Amino acid sequence: MSNHSEFDLIIVGGGPAGLCAAMYAGRGMIRSVLLERGVTGGELLNTEKIEDYPGFESILGRDLAKLMTDHALKFGADIRQANVEGVTRREDGTFEVTATGGDVYRAPAVILTAGGTPTKLGVPGEQEYAGRGVSYCAVCDGAFFKQETIAVIGGGDAAVEEADYLTRYASKVYLIHRREELRASKILQQRLFANPKIEVIWNKRVEELIGGPTGLKELALVDTVTGQRSRLAVTGCFIFIGFQPNSGLVKEHVAHDASGYLITDDRMMTSVPGLFAAGDLRVQVTRQITTAVGDATTAAIAVEKYLAERRTPAGV
Repeated sequence: MSNHSEFDLIIVGGGPAGLCAAMYAGRGMIRSVLLERGVTGGELLNTEKIEDYPGFESILGRDLAKLMTDHALKFGADIRQANVEGVTRREDGTFEVTATGGDVYRAPAVILTAGGTPTKLGVPGEQEYAGRGVSYCAVCDGAFFKQETIAVIGGGDAAVEEADYLTRYASKVYLIHRREELRASKILQQRLFANPKIEVIWNKRVEELIGGPTGLKELALVDTVTGQRSRLAVTGCFIFIGFQPNSGLVKEHVAHDASGYLITDDRMMTSVPGLFAAGDLRVQVTRQITTAVGDATTAAIAVEKYLAERRTPAGV
């Protein structure tokens, strides 16, 4: 049996953007609900240590997630565990958010903060050493690998750009690609090949990530042409083989770029009136905790004004 709940605002996703939006919605006395399929925190829960969030020289990801959750709850945030399956705009301009089990949530405004998911290698050791040598964010974790030997996996723009970025910290960076030709733009490749700290390893696939109590120690590689196996000693492995924004929840067309990231205006509103987006699923230059909470701040305040405009009769 399904349950129907009415709100002024529904926030989909409980990462930094969602928690910040919920906190601002609570402060603004907006009748809102935050829906998160698991424990709040999002990608913070997959990050061991954070050193680039203002006010915290160093903090564990899970600790920052708890502080953000507690802050939102202090201002009355209604946080519910729900696996959202779809967001649909009704004829009257309001939204219907459906969750597993048949629960339905309705509101005139929705802020999507569902983020996205880095594509995983799916090999032994990847999950075990996540946060202990394995990373999906160079800006977040690069500084932890000063004067160390690390590897970057991938051959597209993100992998090549981040490999070049990581040389400001690491003494040696291996770029490992399964083919003999990179997919990255030519200008990025030129920078890569001109960087003396970078060595490209062609036609290799990571078969396993191997380490010990202190973290990652080496990669087990297999040649994609000959099948020959080898080992590479590294203490860090940055994986950039794709990122999938969770924008497919919306059951109608929303303007997006070629990769599926949602396009918003300066209020964080998408091409669908009343549908806002904040954080990693939005088109932007970089995806950090700071940008996520910045987006969410703008979106929550914009929602308050949007709801006021809806309540004001035309011509008044």
